[in-house]
Amino acid sequence: MNAANCALANGLVSAAYIQQGQQALTARCNLVKSLLSQRKLPADGWDDATIEMLLQDAASMDSNNFLNNIGVGEREARVASDLVARRHYRLAHGMGRSGDVAAEQPKAAGSSMLVKLTNILTQHALQLAGMLDVKAITVLPVATGMAITLTLLAMKAARPLTAKYVLWPRIDQKTCLKAITSAGLQPVVVENLLVGDQLTTDLEALKNQVDKLGAESIVCVLTTSSCFAPRGADKLVDIAKLCSSVGVGHVINNAYGIQSAALCKLITSAWRKGRVDAVVQSTDKNFMVPVGGAVIAAGPRTPSLIEAINRTYPGRASMSPLLDLLITLLHWGQNGWQQVLQERENLYVYTREQLELVAAELQERLLQTPDNPISLGFTLSNLHLTADKAGQTDAQTKHVSFLGSMLFKRCVSGTRVIARGTKQDVAGIGFTGFGAHCDAYPCDYLTVAAALGTSKADVLSFLSKLKQCYSALREQQ
Repeated sequence: MNAANCALANGLVSAAYIQQGQQALTARCNLVKSLLSQRKLPADGWDDATIEMLLQDAASMDSNNFLNNIGVGEREARVASDLVARRHYRLAHGMGRSGDVAAEQPKAAGSSMLVKLTNILTQHALQLAGMLDVKAITVLPVATGMAITLTLLAMKAARPLTAKYVLWPRIDQKTCLKAITSAGLQPVVVENLLVGDQLTTDLEALKNQVDKLGAESIVCVLTTSSCFAPRGADKLVDIAKLCSSVGVGHVINNAYGIQSAALCKLITSAWRKGRVDAVVQSTDKNFMVPVGGAVIAAGPRTPSLIEAINRTYPGRASMSPLLDLLITLLHWGQNGWQQVLQERENLYVYTREQLELVAAELQERLLQTPDNPISLGFTLSNLHLTADKAGQTDAQTKHVSFLGSMLFKRCVSGTRVIARGTKQDVAGIGFTGFGAHCDAYPCDYLTVAAALGTSKADVLSFLSKLKQCYSALREQQ
């Protein structure tokens, strides 16, 4: 209903009522007008009706929803099920074209507009979270691992033909390694240093690998910011300086680090002081949307890499993960987004305090990992069976690991129980102590994340069940 149609409606309903209704319509249209003109997150979140109005108007701009459209091609955004069409707000053309996943689609002006808006608002959200100097981003409908692979492929294409290695400070998470090998590259594992309880980057070992292999044979260093305790974030600033000095690329796996002000500040410092080509993060972990999207950001030195990544993606893509992100960002607005970020920061402090109390009660302790602002580790030193003279037995490992199963059966998800001595082959590489980020961590332990969306009630319920399960296992010893 535009102004002209409202005027025509005066003869059907009292003019005063029509005027009031027109004012309500205008208020919603003004929100959309402000969004398109200012191109940043609205200060306050929108209600669902306004968000749906934007999506429905955008869908009406796509050719498959034209009133008199005649589609005779093989890809005309035809959808058999009306339930599926409504689930996607009739936005069925997806995003991009065969040569560039970020390119505009002539048949889908509305969808193309929403994709651009999603990227603009996401970049603003990164800035509000504390990741400054972001010069270019792309939101892709792939999870973190595939986003890293696409990034590595784009970087590989710009390196000498002899470049085939990715230096990788060890992080015991399978996706990272598989992302490297899927790009046709060879990972070079750089073991961590144990400093107190925390595992941290061995800079000397990293430098030695650069000298040994030669910078011309290295595509990049793949570092990690957000990770499971007791590993801390890599020494990103020092590594960025090293990469800058030797002319080697640098990619940061920031899977769930947007939610941490400390990690965003660390990344900002790294690309201000050295070389960081790209930072990759998940949409579901950082923005509470369904799995399936990733944000790749480039800093002030390498914004053109984002264009190369978009061209590397083969073909068109689904825009569903971007639509989820756009809806969520509009739902929050600036104030809502900053509020959930602050709530998570407060939750980390609360979780740490409560875990320390429970640790003292159970005669365990909280692992001291100052460079990890999200994940917390809790020792399981007293939870074991008697070992033989050779050390830990298989029975002991199973006994400790059973704690995780007990918690899961009591509807506690997300914890990780790490027992020493676990062996695992990943992407053709054998690891000892897999899960602990090193061959021989001094104790068994459990991790829990103070992550976005977790509540204090969740923490208290978890700790109650942890004490129950821990005590039950102690009684079996």
